[in-house]
Amino acid sequence: MNPLLATSGSSSPVAFEFTVKSAVRLPNDAMKTFSDKQGQYLAFIYYYAKVNGRSPAELDMERYFRVSAPSVHDMVLRLEAGGFIERIPGKGRSIRLLIPPADLPDLK
Repeated sequence: MNPLLATSGSSSPVAFEFTVKSAVRLPNDAMKTFSDKQGQYLAFIYYYAKVNGRSPAELDMERYFRVSAPSVHDMVLRLEAGGFIERIPGKGRSIRLLIPPADLPDLK
């Protein structure tokens, strides 16, 4: 018997129809967007990891952007809350980008 057919109490089979919908990727403008400053941090994280083979420490971002430790940490928390990165709190160099490199701005 065909697995897509069932009986409805009588001896005649009843066919079931169903549709499979594929996942749809939202256009870039419908995705979450980041500010110019956030974009620079994301680009730095990407290029630092590409050049050095590991994620940057917050100290690396402090030195590059010439800002304080609390400023960098706040930005990391905002990027994580926005869904742009993930990290393991308390573990150094654990930042991982969650957005494709093609969506990143050029690093200035």
